[in-house]
Amino acid sequence: MKCQSKPKRVGTLVRHMKGRKIDIGFFAKSEDGSLLILSLMLFLLMAMMGGLAVDLMRFEQRRTDMQQTLDRSVLAAASISQELDPEDVVNDYFAKAGLSDNLDWVNVSSGLNFRAVTAAASSTLSPFFMNMIGIDDIEVGTGSGAEQRITNVEVSMVLDISGSMQNTPSRIINLKAAAKEFVDTVLSSDEEDRISISLVPYNGQVNLGPNLFSKYTQSYTHNFPNSYCMDLPTSTFNTESVPRNSARPQAGFFDSYSSASTSSSYQSPQSPYYVSPNYVNVWCQPNLNNIVRPLQNNIGLLQGYIEGLSAVGATSIDLGMKWGLNLLSPDTASVVSGLVSDGIVPSQFNGRPFDYTRPDSMKVIVLMTDGEHFAAEELNDAYRTGNSPIYRSKGDGRVSIYHNRSGTNYDYYRPDNNSWNLAPYSNTSAGYERLTWPDVWASYRMKWVAWQLYARPLGSSQYNTMMNAFRSQTPTNEMDNRLQDVCNLAKNKGVIVYGIAFEAPYDGQTQIRNCATSTSHYFDVSGVDISTAFRSIANNISQLKLTQ
Repeated sequence: MKCQSKPKRVGTLVRHMKGRKIDIGFFAKSEDGSLLILSLMLFLLMAMMGGLAVDLMRFEQRRTDMQQTLDRSVLAAASISQELDPEDVVNDYFAKAGLSDNLDWVNVSSGLNFRAVTAAASSTLSPFFMNMIGIDDIEVGTGSGAEQRITNVEVSMVLDISGSMQNTPSRIINLKAAAKEFVDTVLSSDEEDRISISLVPYNGQVNLGPNLFSKYTQSYTHNFPNSYCMDLPTSTFNTESVPRNSARPQAGFFDSYSSASTSSSYQSPQSPYYVSPNYVNVWCQPNLNNIVRPLQNNIGLLQGYIEGLSAVGATSIDLGMKWGLNLLSPDTASVVSGLVSDGIVPSQFNGRPFDYTRPDSMKVIVLMTDGEHFAAEELNDAYRTGNSPIYRSKGDGRVSIYHNRSGTNYDYYRPDNNSWNLAPYSNTSAGYERLTWPDVWASYRMKWVAWQLYARPLGSSQYNTMMNAFRSQTPTNEMDNRLQDVCNLAKNKGVIVYGIAFEAPYDGQTQIRNCATSTSHYFDVSGVDISTAFRSIANNISQLKLTQ
């Protein structure tokens, strides 16, 4: 019985194992549960990426904190007006930020006209998650540097002193206050004579003054007192300087604007219109208070010059800008050297204007107007110098003029009695004198000469003929073009041009805005806001900059 039961149990076990074999094959072929494995892998990957992001955010936050603290601290430490030790300033910033342990080093270098501060900081972060990929530490390092350099600054203040500045009296008053404050702001902290300011007042012309005028070669000269202007041809506006040795005409002293009677009757001679202290309608104003003051740095003197300015005349912005740039051009260095020898320019400015490319030199023009161009006038060459056909009695001052008439010897016309004579009139034994053209223009208005001495004896059409013969006009659109030519020359040479339109009309605003270095260098102001414009410009001339 026992022997028979054993085979039965073995058979049962075999049949059971065969069933198990079938179950294992089925399990191997089944796809149930495969997404669970993928999900686990994705979860681990997402957790790792999130951890990396956290670690990177901590890294960037620490780097930003250190960088911002470095930038602020070195800027403050580099300020030359800062009386504390520069290294202590940086340390203090880091202490207040709670980053003292992260400051590695501070380096300070300084000289006569500069201070430079550089610093570096670092930190080591222990990552929360990056150690999962074998990164145990993250090094955070940053550096910064700042420098303030008292550069050699050359400034030309080109100021409109035309009649409209006086017609609205508050304009000239506000300009003087603003310009004097500008001078004080720019120069008060300059203890090393690094900043020069040239004052260039302009109206219808620019009066150079006797010393600056003498450094240039002139043609068609005259001797009217205190009249030191030059007529510049359009070609001159294509270069930044005024050549010393190329002869330029001395601007004539003449009044072509003031009216004179054009009736058929005689009118007594009318001299150029004068209201003390100015010849109101003369192009080159013979007023020594309004002359150019080249390269000065004495606050009191400059403020006195500004206070003494007298507003009168037309508006030639192009000429003001031209002479303002000329006083920044290195080609003018020989002129400045001569003015130093004359005692006009301080000796410390010998060698200026510097080259445009000099790295520690900055050139600035502040161009201001309250108006727009007014068609400029110049004497034509034939009427600048030499003898005129006009004679004056030495006794009573009555005049005669010679006209070569055919068929008669009575060629001398007397306007006072409308008569033709054989010789110039004289009522005394002293006789008469022949006037030069400069004598004529110094004594009589151009319109009086054209009417009384030409139109009355020769016909009314001679009035316009002679006015056009006596003088030429430059149209305002050509003056606009000349101004922009000079502005572009200045900007291309690296000169910083600030423009101030002070209660100016539309065209004046347009010209000044287009002249400025950028829209941020342009100010459209009225009233006392002109002081704000000058103050902003003064504060911008010396500024800090990050060097790293």
